[in-house]
Amino acid sequence: MGRLTDACETPTLRVMPATVLVVDDDADLVRLISRFLSLEGFRAVPAANGREALAYLQGGGEAHAILLDLRMPIMDGWTFRRAQRADPAIARIPVVVLSGVAELEALRDLDAASTFSKPVSLPEMTDAVRKLIDAGAGSLSP
Repeated sequence: MGRLTDACETPTLRVMPATVLVVDDDADLVRLISRFLSLEGFRAVPAANGREALAYLQGGGEAHAILLDLRMPIMDGWTFRRAQRADPAIARIPVVVLSGVAELEALRDLDAASTFSKPVSLPEMTDAVRKLIDAGAGSLSP
């Protein structure tokens, strides 16, 4: 019998890491969260404010989940969330709010999938993101 050639071998399936958009004006915190997410197998994309995040998403950037600070210059998290929910192309991307804000009623209005107070536990936050992405894997378009 002859030897199998490379063309007959089963191709290897390469799974791309899920992308998490990290929106916060604290550059040190964004670097820390991004590094932790990378170590956990995610691809982190930083944005310094809501306007940058919106431009990224509306420009075709991919995100399977969004980590969102509320108090930022240029465009805050509340304004970003309203714009996100108004755009059908990005409205279904789940949002995890990371905030030092204790205004519980205002946080409910954001309709966030999860909320964490700063300082945030990175393992708990990452676990919440992973669960959101796993739950939406079949319903979110890449």
